[in-house]
Amino acid sequence: MSENPGKPNINEAGKSKSNDSEQDLEDAVEGSDEAVQKTIKSVSPSTQRVQRPHSSPPRFVTVEELLETAKGVTNMALAHEIVVNGDFRIKPVELPEDSLEKRVKEIVHKAFWDCLSVQLSEEPPTYDHAIKLVGEIKETLLSFLLPGHTRLRNQITEVLDLDLIKQEAENGALDISKLAEFIIGMMGTLCAPARDEEVRKLKDIKEIVPLFRAIFSVLDLMKVDMANFAVTSIRPHLMQQSVDYERKKFQQLLEKQPNSLDFVTQWLEEAADDLMNQKYKNALPAGGGAAGSGDGPMPNPVAVQNYAYLKLLKWDHLQRPFPETVLMDQARFQELQLQLEQLTILGAVLLVTFSMAAPGISSQADFAEKLKMIVKVLLTDTHLPSFHLKDALTTIGEKVCLEVSSCLALCGLTAFSTEKEAVLKGQIQSVASPDDPIRRIMDSRILIFLEGYLASGHQKPLPTVPGGLGPVQKELEEVAIKFVRLVNYNKMVFSPYYDAILSKILVRS
Repeated sequence: MSENPGKPNINEAGKSKSNDSEQDLEDAVEGSDEAVQKTIKSVSPSTQRVQRPHSSPPRFVTVEELLETAKGVTNMALAHEIVVNGDFRIKPVELPEDSLEKRVKEIVHKAFWDCLSVQLSEEPPTYDHAIKLVGEIKETLLSFLLPGHTRLRNQITEVLDLDLIKQEAENGALDISKLAEFIIGMMGTLCAPARDEEVRKLKDIKEIVPLFRAIFSVLDLMKVDMANFAVTSIRPHLMQQSVDYERKKFQQLLEKQPNSLDFVTQWLEEAADDLMNQKYKNALPAGGGAAGSGDGPMPNPVAVQNYAYLKLLKWDHLQRPFPETVLMDQARFQELQLQLEQLTILGAVLLVTFSMAAPGISSQADFAEKLKMIVKVLLTDTHLPSFHLKDALTTIGEKVCLEVSSCLALCGLTAFSTEKEAVLKGQIQSVASPDDPIRRIMDSRILIFLEGYLASGHQKPLPTVPGGLGPVQKELEEVAIKFVRLVNYNKMVFSPYYDAILSKILVRS
């Protein structure tokens, strides 16, 4: 059983100098390739790509260079995932149910445990396999210890002394049950609270072979727990070094693949052109740094970058390749984009409803919250290919009219007429079109809020929520926090590249 690769980093990260910390990061990343293959999802753009800009001449590379580059990208992606994703966890490897690998593993394991069972059934018992297992268990338990665990280390070394155990076995004095009892007790001392129940169940197993199998099963879970503990412990120290690390890795990639900034350049050029031409003047505030036509002032680099990030929230992921420097976060930007689309529809439905309802019920917080939850639930599956927005809005229209009628009756107000209900349902169904005026207003105001939030840099006071977005303010601020955190980290890593590209673009413009 291998030792936990992340263990040294837990104790040394707090004391290391910058070079040591960077080496810690290298070690943590290098030792986790299997984890990243299970955790990091591919976010490659569709094969239906636009023409790549011809800014760099092609060059031939060897297979070794490609493999080295791929490894560098994988390591950079893992470091980025650990730092950016606070919920990053290494999970136990689960093989597909009917896979050849799983069948082979089961056959080999069964053969091993059958051999152990035969040895222990002999008269006198043969303990060769059992002693090897005890040695592996000993190494695993020692790998869980921190440098300060001197007493526990001495106990494990003393009780699980393999030379002494071999002598006892040769003299017929080995009590394997007593060793198992010590191992289970030590596992209970070292395991995470979540594993207490699994360790307790080991005490109920009386037969040696099933007991050893169960011990190794729980130890495998404890290894995963320890790896995740290592990730959590080193994350603050990784944060300090990850910016330089990712930039260094990207620079190495750029040296091997000189065209690795082509799509970034195209993305920033489009953002600068949009601001210069004021193509999206209705989607951004007037003070957002947009340049006027003709002899107007040039947009500053920060305004162009902020606007470029906003464009990622409107990206056509099926038809357009994602900029290289944000490629590792494409899945996150897609998730934010989906959440904002849901908020736009939700806000539009609530705005239409409250505009038509009597002031007495639209101002009731309980009714507004209940109505919002109903609409949110019916929009939950918008990410699924089988979801049809028109059908969902038809159902939402029916539900909203029922809730409004019920609230009007409770408040003693005049009920909706049939004509008014039909108008409300029709306006709700119209929200399905991206060109619907109400939906466009909500979309524009959401972008205004996000642009202001991004420009504020988390400084107080934060921008006020534009009119009409009050019912979804909480959800919108949650999305804004995720968006700004993602953008700010990306700027920290890649701002030198953005500044160099924009200095050329803006001078050329």
